[in-house]
Amino acid sequence: MRKNGRMPRALRDALLTAAVLAAAVGLSALLGRFTEEDTSVGFVFVLAVAFVSRWTEGYFWGIFSSFFGVVCVNYVFTYPYWEFNFTMTGYPLTFVTLLAVALMVSAMTTQIKRQERLRLETEREAMRADLLRAMSHDIRTPLTSIVGNTAAVLEDKGALSTEQKRALLRDVNEDAQWLIRMVENILSITRIRGGEERLATDYEAAEEIVGVAAGKFSKRFPQVAVSLEVPDEVLLVPMDATLIRQVVMNLLENAVIHGGAQHIRLRVERDGENACFIVRDDGRGIAREKLPTLFDADAGTPRGGADGKKNMGIGLSVCRTIVKAHGGSITAENPPDGGACFRFYLPLKEEKQLETEG
Repeated sequence: MRKNGRMPRALRDALLTAAVLAAAVGLSALLGRFTEEDTSVGFVFVLAVAFVSRWTEGYFWGIFSSFFGVVCVNYVFTYPYWEFNFTMTGYPLTFVTLLAVALMVSAMTTQIKRQERLRLETEREAMRADLLRAMSHDIRTPLTSIVGNTAAVLEDKGALSTEQKRALLRDVNEDAQWLIRMVENILSITRIRGGEERLATDYEAAEEIVGVAAGKFSKRFPQVAVSLEVPDEVLLVPMDATLIRQVVMNLLENAVIHGGAQHIRLRVERDGENACFIVRDDGRGIAREKLPTLFDADAGTPRGGADGKKNMGIGLSVCRTIVKAHGGSITAENPPDGGACFRFYLPLKEEKQLETEG
């Protein structure tokens, strides 16, 4: 049974092994038509065993292929044909060679996969730690502002005018909204479960995801115009809908908060085997020196203007983390006619599980 549209690993390995061995039998039969030597058949099955051992999990299918190859070489492709001959010269060597190839390649592959799994886990944990540490640092600034502004209002003895009080409360409201967005980003990271890049994905209509995000954004920033463009075809994309909406929201808010955009173009289109989500604005664009590290957790304010109080670079780093966890990629650029353009790509088909998955 498939899970989230994915074929079970054991079934995939069995089908791969069957296909490789069938190809080896076919190639050996073809070679038999052009040469009377039997040695080439052994090399064909050595390659088949090496391939199966490399691209299947564990040792079973490699060893199975070894035994299968020995039987084929002895029974089918060596004179006398269609008879077993365990006394023929070189038979023990053929068996030992195929078995040794299977064991060595399987062992090396298992070790490589284990090291790759450890490396990926270490990188993901480090990235999550950096993000959370940077967020914790940035949360202190708006909290300090909220405490200071509310204290000024509470301790006021008539020195502040009504308009000054309203200005302080507006700052408090703005900082509170910022904290809400930061918490949403933190929750998005925690949804990428500890040490894994596997997500509980379902096929979602891309236009619905961007439509919900655009609607939520417009309520928060009614003064900003958002143009939504979706293809005629329905693009079903495997994703965690909550996380991808968070990516779109982060990019939209980034355009306003740090780009000063008044109009944003939100577009979804097919790009080969990927769905491409495009957020393009008419704002200040991205400072050239920030482009190489734009999606790093400590990138700072990514736009041309300075904003020491709010670091939307954190939101962009969250975007990269989420998109990467979906098997996609994200880019940013300054179009020639001004503004900034962010694109992120998600595969239209489920990515195969990491080689480490059993």
